[in-house]
Amino acid sequence: MDSAEGRDDAAWNRRVRDETEVQRLDRNWSNLLQELRVVQTGVQLLTGFLLTLPFQQRFEELSDAQEVIYLATVALSVTATMMLVAPVGIHRLLFRQHALPTLVATGQRLAIGGIAVLGFALVGVVLLIFSFVVNMTTGIIAAVAALLMFFGFWILPALLNRRSTDDAQTPHETV
Repeated sequence: MDSAEGRDDAAWNRRVRDETEVQRLDRNWSNLLQELRVVQTGVQLLTGFLLTLPFQQRFEELSDAQEVIYLATVALSVTATMMLVAPVGIHRLLFRQHALPTLVATGQRLAIGGIAVLGFALVGVVLLIFSFVVNMTTGIIAAVAALLMFFGFWILPALLNRRSTDDAQTPHETV
């Protein structure tokens, strides 16, 4: 969010919610933590699953391409885990520093980036599993379908619902 959007959002919240800036930041931080709790569980389970695969008997049957897909997917999953856990670590480091604006803005960016990376990790998992169980062509088709679902379920609704910064409409429920 650029500074103009942030100012417009703060003004809207003052006008419509009768919130102070600190109340808005507290609410935003609380909302972010709730969202991170949901997504962290999934990404941590995915990462744990991926980290156990090399210790499975059939792992040796992976082709060279599947090994590359596996390693890329692990890297994406670990990166997503780190990005989605980072706001909590940053909070600990900034505790009692009165840095809530920084914490909320940084946490927001890390959450968006972490969710995006998680989406690509999920696409990688689909590619790996379908290519191993069926064949690479089926894996690619399934991965493209997963990528389309990622954009269709996560990205497209947000893009379609974004309001311009000069939008002065009455408040409406947004996700």
